[in-house]
Amino acid sequence: MAVRLKTKWHKSKRERRSKRASRPKTLQDLSSVIAMNIWKLAKEAFTHMEKEGFRFREDTQAIDTINEFIYYQLHIVDRLIYEKIAEEERAPFITAVATQLAETVAENQEELLGPGEYVQSFMDTMNERFKNYAECRFDNGPGFEFTRYLALNVAQHLTLTDDKWVVEQVMDIEAPPVAEKIQRVTEDVLGLRYRKLENSEPSG
Repeated sequence: MAVRLKTKWHKSKRERRSKRASRPKTLQDLSSVIAMNIWKLAKEAFTHMEKEGFRFREDTQAIDTINEFIYYQLHIVDRLIYEKIAEEERAPFITAVATQLAETVAENQEELLGPGEYVQSFMDTMNERFKNYAECRFDNGPGFEFTRYLALNVAQHLTLTDDKWVVEQVMDIEAPPVAEKIQRVTEDVLGLRYRKLENSEPSG
């Protein structure tokens, strides 16, 4: 079943205002760039799984799968910026990225499923996922258990189908390029290569 997802990115009023402004971009401005890329990569992973023959028989399965790839990427971003962006800026930045993604997902859910408390549901599940991802190893990228947790969550959403290779597909095929691309985007957009660890001491 082909799910009719929006291809247009949801733009908040703040994002539209910032485009018209000539001031230097803040972290809050850059949050929309990160969010847009996370949405794009999550959709691409879902679309590729469809083309590979994985069956999403319910619209909710499609949305839930996309959300899992979103949570996965959000936590990668959070781990990348940890100790490279001041804590008082880091939390609002991740919240801004998550909020924009929640609003975009909610727009799709409203069109497919009708009205509902989709933004709050997104945030609640995201917080649960973050607690579990925080227990997983991250050394310059997501470790085995980190990616396996994503795969198991996606597989859980596809239990109504007879697809047997979901975990392998996600771990071996879908997750690696998603992780690589969102890491590169985050490092480039936020200039992480040029940020020193907050707790590092000057040499000499």
